[in-house]
Amino acid sequence: MALVPYEEGAGWVARQLHSPSATYRFVSRTIRIKQDWRRLGVAAVVWDAAVVLCAYLEMGGIDLRDRSVIELGAGTGLLGIVATLLGAHVTITDRAAALEFLESNVEANLPSELRPRAVVKELTWGRDLDNFPSGAFDFILGADIVYLEETFAELLQTLEHLCSEQTVILLSCRIRYERDHRFLRMLRGRFSVSEVYYDSSKEVHIYKAQRGSHKDDF
Repeated sequence: MALVPYEEGAGWVARQLHSPSATYRFVSRTIRIKQDWRRLGVAAVVWDAAVVLCAYLEMGGIDLRDRSVIELGAGTGLLGIVATLLGAHVTITDRAAALEFLESNVEANLPSELRPRAVVKELTWGRDLDNFPSGAFDFILGADIVYLEETFAELLQTLEHLCSEQTVILLSCRIRYERDHRFLRMLRGRFSVSEVYYDSSKEVHIYKAQRGSHKDDF
């Protein structure tokens, strides 16, 4: 799930997280995302990293039309929904406990003609990876999925399985702790990594990673 450290009592942030829904405007559409902190915790709320990556994709520097995309740790599904609205064929993944909630947001926010382009599927990093074709995706998206150090090896294993030489990984995150820097070092040990965007108001970084030393323009 898309989990990040959270402390109770954070004022306005806490009220936003505990709100039953959050509304956004992307791709000329109003997207209303259900949230359910009490039942599913931090996997069922929208975090800034997802919003920033959605905005980055909407800027148009990346053409997602008819591209094959997979989102890891989707949580509420906002990012996968926006990628679908931008024309991609999207596999939106999370662990089993979050799938019913995730599917409900996807179904509520995609018009009927686009729903076949979005598939919600269970994926626990490092497990049953044969259920996903190796190297079949043009883009891998993840927002605030770097959170528990004990999952880093499984996340990297999953990224390596899903990547071809042409696949572009886009990870959106805050760099809060030493473990976050440690993950970036581990990622750089396997992929060519660069920072492609930084939102200073939200302190969110977007990193692009690819196999080898590609300098492709998406």
